[in-house]
Amino acid sequence: MKRRIAVFIGTRPEAIKMASVVAALRADDCLQPVVISTGQHREMIDQVIRLFAIEVDAELSAMEPSQTLAGLTARLIERIDRSLDELKPDMALVQGDTSTVLCAALASFYRRIPIGHVEAGLRTGNLASPFPEEANRRMVCPLVDFHFSPTEAARQALLREGVDETKVLVTGNTVIDALLMELRRQRQPAVQSELRRRLASLLGDDWLQRPLILVTSHRRENFGDGLEQICTALDRLAATMPQLLLAYPVHLNPRVTEVVHRRLAA
Repeated sequence: MKRRIAVFIGTRPEAIKMASVVAALRADDCLQPVVISTGQHREMIDQVIRLFAIEVDAELSAMEPSQTLAGLTARLIERIDRSLDELKPDMALVQGDTSTVLCAALASFYRRIPIGHVEAGLRTGNLASPFPEEANRRMVCPLVDFHFSPTEAARQALLREGVDETKVLVTGNTVIDALLMELRRQRQPAVQSELRRRLASLLGDDWLQRPLILVTSHRRENFGDGLEQICTALDRLAATMPQLLLAYPVHLNPRVTEVVHRRLAA
């Protein structure tokens, strides 16, 4: 009988970084991945699920409009616990430092399900940055049975905190695996043709002849004045370098979209 491994994803980064893990589990004759999507970033995670053809076994739809972190945490724990009761996995895998990670680890711990943490050991030493992610990953650490660290530095951080070295394995960063998976897909002529068509429709037919800057700025630390300053800088850059292309995939968080659309949409 195959051992059932619950793989939790809730945000777009988690889905990207777990895509290769899910693929590897599916290829193993002794393991059966059970993908649980909490819906923490439902609209954004769906595009990644389609891209990497991830089969979701349970959709929890935990996010609600204007939900507080405390409200999200309470809802996640309750719905994750219910899914664990129904699916009865032999092990739980979480990735990173989101609210999904904290709640899935806690609910699994309560049910005495072994926990593996992908991307374990990242630390800033500052609970306020990133917030609340630094706190999430520190609180998860004592609950974890297997720590999969992306780097030796991350492994050393865990050892300094007293984690048993036999429970820590340096695996590399799974986002690189996802990148390589997508690069292999994009070598297909039909995929290349569609990608060029879509980029031309977004950026113009001459986009390959113009300098291009890709901008992302969704971090909670940028909210408020930080995001206003970023928009001011981009506005000045566009005014002084009209030949420049600025590609800005705007995060769906209202605190980001309101500022960016108000400042740059014109």
